[in-house]
Amino acid sequence: MEYKESFGDSVLKAICEMANAIGGVVIVGISDDGTVKGLKITNKDLEKITEKIVSKLGIHPEIELKEENAKTILVIKVSKSNVPISFNGRYYERVGNTSREMKPERLKSFLLRGTNWDSIINENAEFNEIDEETVRMFLRMAKAKGRLTIFDENVDIKTLFEHLKLTVNGRLTNGAIILFGKDPQKYFINAVLRVIRLKNEITTIGDRFIDGNLFKQVIMGEEAIKNFINVKYEIKELVRKEIWDYPLEAIREALLNALIHRDYFRWNVQTQIKIFDDYIWFYNIGGLPEGITLEQLKGPHSSVPRNPLLVHIFYLAGFIEEMGSGTERIIESMKSAGLPEPEFKEEMGGFSVYFRKDIYTEEYLKELGLNERQIKAVMYVKEKGRITNREYREMFNITDRTALNDLNGLCKKGIMIKVGKTGRSTKYILIKFGNKPEKPEINPK
Repeated sequence: MEYKESFGDSVLKAICEMANAIGGVVIVGISDDGTVKGLKITNKDLEKITEKIVSKLGIHPEIELKEENAKTILVIKVSKSNVPISFNGRYYERVGNTSREMKPERLKSFLLRGTNWDSIINENAEFNEIDEETVRMFLRMAKAKGRLTIFDENVDIKTLFEHLKLTVNGRLTNGAIILFGKDPQKYFINAVLRVIRLKNEITTIGDRFIDGNLFKQVIMGEEAIKNFINVKYEIKELVRKEIWDYPLEAIREALLNALIHRDYFRWNVQTQIKIFDDYIWFYNIGGLPEGITLEQLKGPHSSVPRNPLLVHIFYLAGFIEEMGSGTERIIESMKSAGLPEPEFKEEMGGFSVYFRKDIYTEEYLKELGLNERQIKAVMYVKEKGRITNREYREMFNITDRTALNDLNGLCKKGIMIKVGKTGRSTKYILIKFGNKPEKPEINPK
């Protein structure tokens, strides 16, 4: 227990060090010698204090006003945190009655303490916080896939969770809460999904904040993405086929990867998906596991899951397939749809996947006012990678001046760029992902 006369940084630091130890109580409005000074505090002040604790520390202690000697005091009850808590970028811990900043080696062992995040016991969570409907849905899916047939849909949840290693000695793990909890954000405030539609880097035209457990985030996340991209319909032999801007299989895989492979120890960053006119960016905090390179993602590679419980549950439910094959499926799916290969990057302390849209369809090019020769030339370059003036002339049996006018027109419209020195070495290539000329707005589905 610690006394503080007023609320300030010293209180936040005390909360931080208690959370990193075994918890404790901070009482504001009492001096060090135990004299009750009291506070003048309104409900609005209490809201601001709560918001400051959440924004600075990312935890939700129990806060209440009490009367002591006819004066108001603020009592803040702090629970032991399952994840390291920092204050102003530093980690503090309580040792007896003193506080100290963790030294590098101590901090390293503290950050790596225990086991995987999803296997850590959540001391405060109870079974009445588990959403039974989500559990029953999971069981139906796992049974349909033939991956969990020993239980029927009405199995006792405690028995099921013990079998799936979602409990330890009868206590729920972080994995159980994030997978099946009614309100996981009670414990993991930023374990949410943001799906944002932008016209450019600063103009937002749609925003979806998706909380709840991971099954809800996966299902609602996919729907949010679909609402922000375009779909067209193709009818063949009386069967209507949906053709999306990006293949849904690739979207689902990238969405799942972002949610189940993120570093949940990093509590202050949301999982993010940003959708632009010509590309989608998937981002989760936490880089690649040690020993896996970006290049290895493009082929068969070992699976080193950061959150093995999350991966296993989604495998049983049929959301993911063979371990370590997700990125290959994304690449193959984009390739089959005739789209550029996805880009994988480690950046900003996390992992990103970029899907680029091939906007150079015949329909789009006609909207830009290109003639038939120019449209055919774009299709040729999409396949071959480049075209020369000579190839252009021979394709259409036209003069050098006509070919030059056509190719220069493609460059002026921002579709192609000329590379190489003037003469035989000059080639024209597509500007695939640069600034695109404006075209009529397509209403998203």
